[in-house]
Formats: sequence, structure tokens, C-alpha cells
Amino acid sequence: MKNIKAIIFDAYGTLFDVNSAAEKCKDKIGDKWEGFANYWRTTQLEYTWLRSLMKRHKDFWQVTEDSLDKSMKTYQIDSSMRNELLDLYKILSTFKEVPEVLKLLKEKDFKLAILSNGTPALLNELVKSNDLDNLFDDLFSIEEVGIYKPDSKVYDIPIKKYNIKKNEVAFLSANTWDVSGGGNYGYNSIWVNRNNNTFDNLDYVPKHQIKDLSKLLDIL
Repeated sequence: MKNIKAIIFDAYGTLFDVNSAAEKCKDKIGDKWEGFANYWRTTQLEYTWLRSLMKRHKDFWQVTEDSLDKSMKTYQIDSSMRNELLDLYKILSTFKEVPEVLKLLKEKDFKLAILSNGTPALLNELVKSNDLDNLFDDLFSIEEVGIYKPDSKVYDIPIKKYNIKKNEVAFLSANTWDVSGGGNYGYNSIWVNRNNNTFDNLDYVPKHQIKDLSKLLDIL
């Protein structure tokens, strides 16, 4: 992959484990914790897409709360756990290889950034709670344009800030719809396929697929 000037990461599911909040409560939730966590994430994403289509924007934290409320009702989770789960969502754990890979990339002098549905406050807290705040040049939030991924206005944000070409960006996401969104926009999208999933048919096939971020070093 040549002429890459910026490496841009999705946050949720790519750098940070979206299931880690529920996993930390698995003793209280029981065996259904993983199904509950996946349902919460799926509902959260569906709400972002539906709100974009309806032009009824709420920020990502409000969407996270709304989707949690539905998920807790569906899985009959005790309502007293709501605040605990929300607090844990603000400090999701990274996947294990993430800090070391980011440090190595920083040493290679790439522009490093996050491009996420998350609010600026959420992204700042995630990065600081995981001691990553000195590694990123920018934390880009969709709140700058008021619409969620995969709208092209979101993928425009780093291009305008860095004044670079679309094909000078390596964009990494674990979400197939986001990989397709960035790829159709013009990024060099790389799919972080942590769970051996099947890629969506959305008019884009990434040239590179990796199991985790450590494999990125072999591509660049």
C-alpha cells in the first residue's frame, strides 16, 4: 500500500471492545451477557442509520442510552444495572494488541486519527482511560456534520482537515458497512475481521483483510 499519509481508525469494535461493558457485568447478568451485548450493539447501530434517514439526529450517547433501554427490556436485565453499564461503556477496553500497534505506527510518522460516531467527549474519555491520548493527532466525531456513518460527509472530515487525497488514507474498521462506506468514498479500506465474519455485498471489496491490528504493519 503506497503513498499513505494518514491512518484512520474506527473506534467502536475496531480499537475498543464494545462487548467489554457487559462482559464486566457477566456475573450479574449471567450466561445471556453476550447475547445481550450483541443485541445492544446491533440496536445502537440500527438507531444511528434510522435517525440519519429520518433526519432526527441524536448524539451517540443518547442513542447508546436509548438502545440500552430497549435491550435491557428485551433481555429482562434488572433496571438497577443501567447506570453501571453506561459508566462502563464510557471506558471500554481496547483489544489487546491495540496500544502496541499504535505506538509502532506513531514512530513511523503517520498521521493517526479516529473517525467515529462517538461524541467528542466520549472519544476523549475512551482514549484517556486507555492511556492512548498521546498517540492520536485527531479524534474526529460525526458531530461535526450531524449525520452518522456511512454518509460521505463523515468521510470528508479528515480529508478537509489534512488537505490530502482520498487514496492517501488507510481506513480501518471491523464493521463491514463502515469498510464499504469508506471504500466507496475513496479510502483504502481495510477490514479488521476479528470474528471470522462474512463480508457484506455493498459494492466494495477491500483489498486487505486482517485478523487484528498487528497484521497492519505487514501491509503498510
